[in-house]
Amino acid sequence: MSMTPWLGELGAMDMDRFAGGDRDDATAVARTNVDWRETDKEHILTAEIPGVRKEDVKVDVEDGAVLKISGEKAREAAEEQQQEEGGSWKRVERSYGSFLRRFRLPDGAWVDGIRCTLEDGVLRVVVPKDDQSRTRRDVQSIDVS
Repeated sequence: MSMTPWLGELGAMDMDRFAGGDRDDATAVARTNVDWRETDKEHILTAEIPGVRKEDVKVDVEDGAVLKISGEKAREAAEEQQQEEGGSWKRVERSYGSFLRRFRLPDGAWVDGIRCTLEDGVLRVVVPKDDQSRTRRDVQSIDVS
């Protein structure tokens, strides 16, 4: 028995805590990995969510400083039909279900300027930086285009 998978998750938990995320928020059926890059002008978060439709993704800002990415990856209609017709699966490796990730935004993040796009299974969330101190709303939804 190898300890590598267990230690890998333990290391990921420590890294998420260090980076301001919380691994407990990734208790989703569909695992969602997110890259976070910072430039001089903005923060860019990129998440791979293949097979998820735009209308099934929500991006919100909670408490004025917590970016929340959530959604659901539904089973494909053909797979559900095959299951109803009594077919048997030989292998199921893709995951389905809901996902949820939260990230604490740093000071200077301009939440009113957040832009989101979903293209080819990649969600891109751009959070501009702002030198001015602006009032933050408690909850804000961002449209995914």
